[in-house]
Amino acid sequence: MSSDVKKFFKQAAMQVGAGGSAGFVEVCIMHPLDLVKTRLQMQATKPGDPNHYRGVFDCIRKMQRTEGFFSLWKGILPPILAETPKRAVKFLTFEQYKRFFLFGAPSPTPLTFSLAGLGAGVTEAILVNPFEVVKVTLQANRDKVQFTPSTWAVTKQIVKEHGFGSRGLNKGVTATIGRNGLFNCVYFGFFHSVKVYLPKTQDPLHTFLWKAGVGFVSGVMGSVFNIPFDVAKSRIQGPQPVPGQVKYRGTLATIAIVYREEGFFALYKGLVPKVMRLGPGGAIMLVVYDYVYDYLKERFPD
Repeated sequence: MSSDVKKFFKQAAMQVGAGGSAGFVEVCIMHPLDLVKTRLQMQATKPGDPNHYRGVFDCIRKMQRTEGFFSLWKGILPPILAETPKRAVKFLTFEQYKRFFLFGAPSPTPLTFSLAGLGAGVTEAILVNPFEVVKVTLQANRDKVQFTPSTWAVTKQIVKEHGFGSRGLNKGVTATIGRNGLFNCVYFGFFHSVKVYLPKTQDPLHTFLWKAGVGFVSGVMGSVFNIPFDVAKSRIQGPQPVPGQVKYRGTLATIAIVYREEGFFALYKGLVPKVMRLGPGGAIMLVVYDYVYDYLKERFPD
């Protein structure tokens, strides 16, 4: 095996290790806010409904009271199983896609970073969508934690009733592609374009704070741009308003239904918990990735 090939596989292994570590840390810390975001996005009830969530903290309070404290981590197993390989794939493919979008430039440009991020987002969306379907199903369950079916039981039920197709484990895949593709396009494009302009400092604390700050802004921007697709994804993958009748099917059709029936701002339901999660979550991922990757390069030099 040539030295170039060995170097490629070594770098790929380090990118996978750093990306997987970043995903695992982020999901363990930020999962409750992802659950709250999903609950808010799925509800089409009016404020008079006693089960209506008025906001992030009202949702958390009602869940703790009616479902128990650990209900905030409902559906965490699919993300844990998915996030580590998902983030590993995302960071790995982002690094590889950058090579294809240089367009003759000697070094990556903002367009390179954005297109590579888009490609990485589409790739991870296709791989992770079955886990998302199971996660949303678990997050939609309002029973107490001890009565909530297991991840495996929910997966078997989905496969038994709907199979692996567009109404089963691949339900909402186009919405997931739209959500992840757009988020990563903005997320990676902004972070890597701005990172080169950060002040040069030898102080590790200042370096950490600058990276975390830019990572936070990158996560917030990606969240704002992609949330209509996220709302559509939650509606398609979650329980339908009338059991046995499929109201939410295609991505654009679902966005149109939500806009027509509930108004423009309904397309931004769950934005607050999404930003609360993916702002700091985006910072956590990029900072953990950078530090773990730098550590691995130092630990295993060429």
